[in-house]
Amino acid sequence: MRIIGLDYGEARIGVAVSDLLGTIANPLDTISEKDREKQLEKVLEVIKREKAEKIVVGLPKRMDGTLGHRAEYTKAFAEELSSRSSLPLVMWDERLSSSEAHRMLESGGVSGKKRKTKVDKIAAVLILQTYLDSQI
Repeated sequence: MRIIGLDYGEARIGVAVSDLLGTIANPLDTISEKDREKQLEKVLEVIKREKAEKIVVGLPKRMDGTLGHRAEYTKAFAEELSSRSSLPLVMWDERLSSSEAHRMLESGGVSGKKRKTKVDKIAAVLILQTYLDSQI
C-alpha cells in the first residue's frame, strides 16, 4: 500500500511516498505554491500519480502538545484535502521534524541554499517514516 506523507507549509509542501509494502518512506517532491487551491490540486495530482491509498499529514503541535495557529492552519488544509479525496487521512504529530531535517542535511554537508530547497521533503520523509514505524 502506497502512503503519501505531507509536511504542510504556507509557501511549500514537502511530499514523501512509501514503498509498496508501506515500510520505507522516500522523498518525492516539494510543491511550491502559496495559493491553497493550487496546493490542493498539486497534492491531488501526486496522490493520483502515485496511486496512494492513504495520506499522512504532519500536525505541528507545540512542545507542550497543544495546537497553535500553525496547527489549525494545517488542519484546515487537511480537512479540505480529505473532502476532495476518498482516501483515509491521518494527522500525525510532527514536532521537530523540520529541525531534524535541517540537522540531517547540515550533517550531510548540504549548503544553506540547497538545504532550503530540500528540507520540506526530508521533513515529509521523517513524518511518514515515524508513522510507518508506529504501524509495525
